[in-house]
Amino acid sequence: MRPYSFKRFSASADCSPLKELPSLPKTSSTDWSSYIEEKYSEPRFCDTVVTVDETGSVIGIDLGGTKIAAARYSAASWKQQQFLRRETEASKGFSHVLDTLVDVATELKKEDTRAVGIGAPGLITHPEGTILTLPNIPGGEGVPIQQTLFERTGLPCLADNDANCFTLAEAIAGAGKGASVVVGVTLGTGVGGGIVINGKLFQGSQGYAAEFGHMLLVPGHPPFKTEDKRGDVEQFFSGSAMGKRCEEAKDPSDYLEGEVCAFMHKDIYREVAWMCTNLIHVLDPSVIIFGGSAGHALARHFKEVEKELHHWMLPNMPIPELKVAELKDAATLGAAMLTIGKSI
Repeated sequence: MRPYSFKRFSASADCSPLKELPSLPKTSSTDWSSYIEEKYSEPRFCDTVVTVDETGSVIGIDLGGTKIAAARYSAASWKQQQFLRRETEASKGFSHVLDTLVDVATELKKEDTRAVGIGAPGLITHPEGTILTLPNIPGGEGVPIQQTLFERTGLPCLADNDANCFTLAEAIAGAGKGASVVVGVTLGTGVGGGIVINGKLFQGSQGYAAEFGHMLLVPGHPPFKTEDKRGDVEQFFSGSAMGKRCEEAKDPSDYLEGEVCAFMHKDIYREVAWMCTNLIHVLDPSVIIFGGSAGHALARHFKEVEKELHHWMLPNMPIPELKVAELKDAATLGAAMLTIGKSI
């Protein structure tokens, strides 16, 4: 396994992103995936690259279950030039969602725009960029989203998990700037994660690394009544899980007055520490950055989590910094950064 090596794009006139792929099959996502896997080990969109001194812009899109956020950024400074937000309206079907993605990319696109990056929940295959799973947005599975966006916008496209995009942005320009090993954890409806090592996004052998929400925490013993007995991280402190725990609570003293439901339970400090202990022992991060609405709520209680970490970690092993996300639009910025892979 190796850190992901970012491709860089150019807006030059001779840029022909798919000129080596003249006859892509259009029958099914399986055919598309097999074709790419057979012929290429990494995505080939253009022959030339964007250098750090060049002017130009890139677009980043964050595809969410209810909202689509998108922005255009300077490729030289990462300064945001324009921002858009649209309703996802997933109930209208995934073709409608694709239309919206194309519309926002087209509206943001300028003459100097070089590429578009997309962050989405779930799993996206690499290098071809086909959606494998897409929580809360039905109908997207099997769609080659990179190829589709290129064909409909004319812009080279890279897609990745939204938590990866969040972590990349925070590592390069946010709370993890300057740190060698950055771990990001997003706490919302679910639990996502990302790993950035020396400024590069680590994706694992197949592109599915950092699914922290599916790490087993207490196997076979979820904290609420359910037929799903995995006992993974998401079943303990995702937003949806904590809602169920609130509903089943018998002792009001188990909860901390005035806190949002996702972090009311006193056990949460220990459970978050269990997750962090696993991450620290495996990855030895410089910093762990928490994002999402519940992540910001947790930030007020980092001291309690650190006390628990001292109990569970190896003796004398230093505890990395626990930080809350700093960037307002980390998901869109990280998606844009997928296309460049450049530090500032």
